[in-house]
Amino acid sequence: MTDPQDSQSAPPPENDTPESEGRVVEQAPADEEAVPPVEESDTEPASEGGAESAAVPVGPIEESPDEEEPVELHWYILKVQVNREDSIRAALERRVKVAGLEEYFGDIIVPTEDVVEFTKSGKKRLVKRKLFPGYLLIRMAMTDDAWFLVRETPGVGDFTGSSFGSRPSPMDEAEVNRIIHAGVDAETGETQVKTAIPFKPGDRVRVKEGYFENFEGEVESIDEANGRLTVIISIFGRSTPVELEHWHVEAL
Repeated sequence: MTDPQDSQSAPPPENDTPESEGRVVEQAPADEEAVPPVEESDTEPASEGGAESAAVPVGPIEESPDEEEPVELHWYILKVQVNREDSIRAALERRVKVAGLEEYFGDIIVPTEDVVEFTKSGKKRLVKRKLFPGYLLIRMAMTDDAWFLVRETPGVGDFTGSSFGSRPSPMDEAEVNRIIHAGVDAETGETQVKTAIPFKPGDRVRVKEGYFENFEGEVESIDEANGRLTVIISIFGRSTPVELEHWHVEAL
């Protein structure tokens, strides 16, 4: 007689799957979990340095460009048409602005001096007299564009001190300052106004009005401050100095 306990403790058969199914299903162990597949990515793994290392730029460090050196300007003398100095200067300034070359140009000057002229009635008037008719002083950098702009301006001849097709030589700064400050006292800084008297010592003149009208003589000295001349006139066979207004005489 079989023991009931033996029948209960007997192990189950190894394969209780019906043979009619024709296959065996393998099951994963209970203590192992399914691991999802890892997708490939183009992203490179972060370095051990963390966020700080990721912020460092990759590649060569660009150096900041050096500051451009200032353009060096020099003074030159420019030949222009006589009696058109002011209009040519204005044309040059206008062309420089239109071309956008202001950094290559400085002052453009018509050298003048203040003089006093006397009318026939004896009234004074202050006028500006050109020191060098037909010339301009121009401060510029002698680059190709600047040189071409100046030479192509109507009324402009050429630079002094240059041969055909060659660049001119700049002027001496001391000489330019002497021209610009003509008539200014070096010690006091005050402008000394000259009188426009068209005579010089030694000139032969004739008195055209006044007490000594039609007398002839020679200019001995000139008082530019007051516009007078001292003329040596022969009176009764004797040479006599006479002071006259400069508009009272005329050249012989």
